Amino acid sequence: MAQKNIPDTSVLKSASVMGLATFLSRIMGLVREQVFAVVFGAGNLTDAFNIAFRIPNLLRDLFAEGALSAAFVPTFTRVRVERGERDAWRVAGLVFRALLIVVSLISILGILYAPELVGRYAGAFKAIPGKFEVTVFMTRILFPFFPLVALAAAFMGILNANGKFFLPAFASALFNVFSVIFGLIFAWIFPRFGIEPIVGMAVGVVIGGAIQSFSQLPVLYQVGYRWEPKLSADAPWYREPALGQMLLLMLPSVVGLAATQVNVFVNSMLATSQGPGAVSWLNYAFRLMQFPIGIFGVSLASATLPRISKQFVEHDHVGVRNTLTTSLKTVFAVNLPASAGLAFLGIPIIQMLFQYGRFHYSDTVSTAHALAAYSVGLTAYSAVKVLVPACYAMRKTAQAVTSSVLSVLITVGMSFLLVGRVGFWGLSLSTSIAAFFNFFYLCVVLRRFIHLRQLVGAFLIHLIIALGMGVFGKVSWDFIQSTFPDEQFILRGKMVLVAFRLARVSLLVAEGAVFVLWVGSLFKIPETRRVLEIFSKKLKNKISGPNKSG
Repeated sequence: MAQKNIPDTSVLKSASVMGLATFLSRIMGLVREQVFAVVFGAGNLTDAFNIAFRIPNLLRDLFAEGALSAAFVPTFTRVRVERGERDAWRVAGLVFRALLIVVSLISILGILYAPELVGRYAGAFKAIPGKFEVTVFMTRILFPFFPLVALAAAFMGILNANGKFFLPAFASALFNVFSVIFGLIFAWIFPRFGIEPIVGMAVGVVIGGAIQSFSQLPVLYQVGYRWEPKLSADAPWYREPALGQMLLLMLPSVVGLAATQVNVFVNSMLATSQGPGAVSWLNYAFRLMQFPIGIFGVSLASATLPRISKQFVEHDHVGVRNTLTTSLKTVFAVNLPASAGLAFLGIPIIQMLFQYGRFHYSDTVSTAHALAAYSVGLTAYSAVKVLVPACYAMRKTAQAVTSSVLSVLITVGMSFLLVGRVGFWGLSLSTSIAAFFNFFYLCVVLRRFIHLRQLVGAFLIHLIIALGMGVFGKVSWDFIQSTFPDEQFILRGKMVLVAFRLARVSLLVAEGAVFVLWVGSLFKIPETRRVLEIFSKKLKNKISGPNKSG
């Protein structure tokens, strides 16, 4: 039975590989957001772009990255184990074909009915001359991004199932880099033709999506993918049993993974009525909250899913329990301190990243309020990223759907209640409340596959550490701010100001990391030590030479 624990370390290693690539992607994503903040600020045009981008992005999250991964990886794994390599690759090819057909049709409908979609999503924009029209225009430009990124998600799923984690995650970094480069190029060109510069950023997103998708093809062929032609004994492609099973699994998965996306939809719709800038403040805060989730939450979920799928198919329930419990405890160890850091140090972080050009201090404060409210649910949000795919891998679809539907109802109710009392940041708080409900519900659903007592103990320990770190960081921030206020550096030039803000946040982050690691070592907390060991080893390998693990 000793070997049952080996997969836990393997999952963490895979997560660290993917986490490193995702870290690079998130860094470039922050650079992209910085470009928006500096060049466009947080006003009507930025609000218009965020809504236009969110509509196809919502479909991507629902039908591609979320539902597809949850259904595709277990199906591919099961076919490979039960029917062999050829049938597994044939199913993969059929999935690519069916996915491209469906999402392309949806995109065409989205382009045709863009005014109706934007009208339902952001009808309040009609009150501001030109804002609604430019939102519709950019929505039509951005819809082709949906089929491109859906294919990218399918390629990522098949590569993850074959133990390749780095490149699929790094492809997102390529998207961020090239969407900014081409976006700025077209933003410079378009005003000469009477087109708003921000429309160029929409074109850049589509080009970046194409690069994200097709950059994965060489590795996909390397791991063995080939289009398997239909043999005479094969049924027509649309009657392939595994394809039908996967599509049936995707339908409830769409509902089961919809909680967060519906939350964002409701919040965005209500935010459009909160005045210019509200949509952008929430968007900047949401992007920052996604940073730790993307680095480790999503990475850990993607690394965990293939292993849990294989263990469940092989009836290794002890292995499933160990893998899932270890993954969730690691989520706590990483994301609770990250949550406290974003909540207590939101202002210096946002100042460092965004407060230049057209992004002002008032925008920083408003974004910080939204970020603090989002941070409350960051850990639950990351844990749900692990739990929902696990539910589908273990065929507990109905329970996951129920949890998501209830979470949506809670979010909608809390959003309407809080936005009227505290304003736009009440929308982000409602998302956090729903995320915690979703997390608790799914833990109960999977209680047979989780060591609940261990999980509760780990959560409380890491919560106490995180709160201590957050208070310590806030005291340090207040001291630095009173001793070295920004005003001393503004007159010395922008580069001096940027360097000071970067040094200030780096010091605070390093201080927080040392605090967490010191407490973890003092009390011999296994998750903290394990994460440090895995990331340290992976960083040394990357520095010393090429890594052959994926």
